[in-house]
Amino acid sequence: MTDWVPRAEWIRTQPQALLASCVLMRDREARLLLLRHGPGNPYAGSWWLPGGMLDHGEDPWAAARREMREETGIEIGPEPVLVGIDHRVDVLGTGPVLDCFFDGGTLTDETRVRLSQEHDRHGLFSLDELDGLRLTARRVTLTALHAAARTGNVVCLREGLPLR
Repeated sequence: MTDWVPRAEWIRTQPQALLASCVLMRDREARLLLLRHGPGNPYAGSWWLPGGMLDHGEDPWAAARREMREETGIEIGPEPVLVGIDHRVDVLGTGPVLDCFFDGGTLTDETRVRLSQEHDRHGLFSLDELDGLRLTARRVTLTALHAAARTGNVVCLREGLPLR
């Protein structure tokens, strides 16, 4: 039988992970909105979805809405639509990160992107066009998330790869 351990001590032994949220937005042609990380960013020159780490006390959906607004100037709907979760063992030496991916809806022709200083370009890309881009993470991750959003499913990923 194991000795009882005080809760505070037990908590210190539990795994620690950072949380991040990203937003998957598509236009009417199902192209993905991607942002290119600007100079001075650890991922400078690579493309990825709008998103980032949660602030203290923030839930994943609130973080997704905030990051979308900060990085693109776009307000997304009030209801969360989770399309994926990804567990990455180590991100830039910070340790484990759990990414929550939300469907942000469909961009209209009138939607204008206003980039933050964190990014220097934005674009809409079909899945076929992803092969020519330097992505921050795996292409297969975006493909799986795109399929989940299109079908109304949720995909579970490990290191960007769908679990089977």
